[in-house]
Amino acid sequence: MTAKPLKLQTLVAQAAGGRVVRTAFIDADEIDRRLLHNDEIKTVIAGGFPDARRVVLTLHPAHIPSVDSGVTVYRITPQTPGWDVQDFSVALRREGLPEEALGDTREERGGFLVATTGKAAKALAELTSLGGREVDIEEVGESAGRGAKVREVVVPSMRIDVVGAKGFGVSRAYFQQGVETGKVRLNGQVARASAEIREGDSLAAEGLGRIDFKRVVNETRRGNYKVELNVEK
Repeated sequence: MTAKPLKLQTLVAQAAGGRVVRTAFIDADEIDRRLLHNDEIKTVIAGGFPDARRVVLTLHPAHIPSVDSGVTVYRITPQTPGWDVQDFSVALRREGLPEEALGDTREERGGFLVATTGKAAKALAELTSLGGREVDIEEVGESAGRGAKVREVVVPSMRIDVVGAKGFGVSRAYFQQGVETGKVRLNGQVARASAEIREGDSLAAEGLGRIDFKRVVNETRRGNYKVELNVEK
């Protein structure tokens, strides 16, 4: 079945009109973040992981201080080992859970982390077996990341390889290698090293996390920029 196209302008209008609206899981690159720059609304984009490829988008009126992300991450550990992430994903989908209610799946220490939303979250919480194997279920929460930190760093340019390396605290050569192998995404789309990041942009790197570019604090005397980043690892 073909997924319905994301009608982002309609969702923005509904949120500006006073409603809280939320998508199912969608590919992050479907979101045109330029349309979200609206003083009348606030948005939450969450996938359970800092570098999630599938996310849930929530929009709400600006007068509402905050809303939950709608995403819950579960750790599912089979009591009998032997599965890889593909085996686990096949068994999970055989449970009949709607595809749009399941986000990214990651392997972790003999178990698996899976992002869910809606009725699928409740269904997973009640599982005792999967694919003929008994499983242990633990709720991780809204995010499987290690937390977010606001950082101010000084960079000579706004190129994503420069800002990304500085924000994550890795070498520029290492970050460039991730860009070249397609592991870095800017606003959900595979990024080029020469691309520049702007206020409101999101930069995700597999294995490192996500950077949300908050603002340019100031320009230094040497022509560098001090920028404020929200870094999730």
